[in-house]
Amino acid sequence: MSMSFDPSDRRTVLRGVAVIGAGAALTACGAGPSSSGGESTSDTPAAGTPVGKAADVPVGSGKIFADQKVVVTQLTAGDFKAYSAVCTHQGCIVSSIDKSEIQCACHGSAYSIKDGSVVAGPATTALPSATVTDKNGTLTLG
Repeated sequence: MSMSFDPSDRRTVLRGVAVIGAGAALTACGAGPSSSGGESTSDTPAAGTPVGKAADVPVGSGKIFADQKVVVTQLTAGDFKAYSAVCTHQGCIVSSIDKSEIQCACHGSAYSIKDGSVVAGPATTALPSATVTDKNGTLTLG
């Protein structure tokens, strides 16, 4: 028993496959940014934003103000520095300050309290810094 194959049926199938493939390619090209693991960055709040009380930031360490997405450090008395509290790896809010490091519990990244630089990955980008001032015991950005 032999089967005959109509070439027009084959062409129809190949055209259909080509159309589906082109549609899939166009859909992929139009997709938005991926959330699959690229480094992300985030801006700190606007200048003039009150962050918290200077008395809450221990000398030689720092404090995470999660609501404002800011970390404030105080290496020596009265010398405050501010950084974004958003981990540059995947956008988690950093979780703790341990000794001289700002820690992110999501994937283990760590940053220096001195300058926000990466101490341990997977992050490869430092925490963005911001200017912070102590006005009558209240820390304010800008």
